[in-house]
Order: sequence, then C-alpha cells, then structure tokens
Amino acid sequence: MTADRARDAEDRYAVADLANAYADALDRRAWDTLDDVFAADLTADYNGEYVLTGRDTVVAMIRSYLDPCGPTQHLLGNHRVTVDGDRAQLTVKMRVHHIGAGDRAALTYECFGWYHAEAVRTADGWRIAVWRQEVTAELGTRELFVGV
Repeated sequence: MTADRARDAEDRYAVADLANAYADALDRRAWDTLDDVFAADLTADYNGEYVLTGRDTVVAMIRSYLDPCGPTQHLLGNHRVTVDGDRAQLTVKMRVHHIGAGDRAALTYECFGWYHAEAVRTADGWRIAVWRQEVTAELGTRELFVGV
C-alpha cells in the first residue's frame, strides 16, 4: 500500500469514527466528549427544526432533549466517506430509539434517516464543521421529551 493510500484509509476511518463518537456520547450522556467530535464553530441543521451555530449551542439543544429522557440507542451504519485534502464528506444511516423517563417511561420515540457531515482536519485531528440530520421516518411520540 502506498503512503497516499494508507493516509486516505486512515483519514476515512477517522472521519467515520466521528459519527460513532457522536452516537456514543449521546447514549452515554458524555457531553464533554463532543469537544473531540465537533468544531467550535460548528453549524448544525436538525431536520430543519433547529439550525444552530456553535458547538456549545448545539450541545445545549441536544441536552434539552436527552437529559430528561430515559435510555437511548443511536445505531449507525453504511458510513460513506470521501476525503479531499483537509476536508471530508460523511454520510451515515441512523436509527435512533428513545425511551421516556419517570411518568413518561412507557413512551417511546424512534427515528430513521441519515446524518450528513462536512469534516475538517485541524491541529487536533478531524472535527465536524457542518452537521445535518435528515429524518425520513418516525415511530412513537415526541411527547416523551419533557419540556421540549
């Protein structure tokens, strides 16, 4: 394998792993680890419902949904990554299951679709600069998200 092909493979793996780290951070409620996933000046679009700028703003919005929620499972598959120098495009299928908490523990909400990302190489490694969630189907009820 040539050095260029090896670097391309390493870059593709690193970019795909950003999505995995995102899903893991949300399910574990490990909010600080998102500093290693998202660029500080992140732009995010959550299915057109929220279009936000800034990592801290995006994490606060995510927390407003998940902190009062019960267990979640963000499943990802079919990662597609293209790298062009210090920029990369990522598309990954997602299926996300949420279970309510407290008096809403019997409620569930599930969504299916895609995450799309633009990543940039930084001095600290790859970071997602643009994040977009595209929901293509929903099951259950959003009523389990208390106060949102």
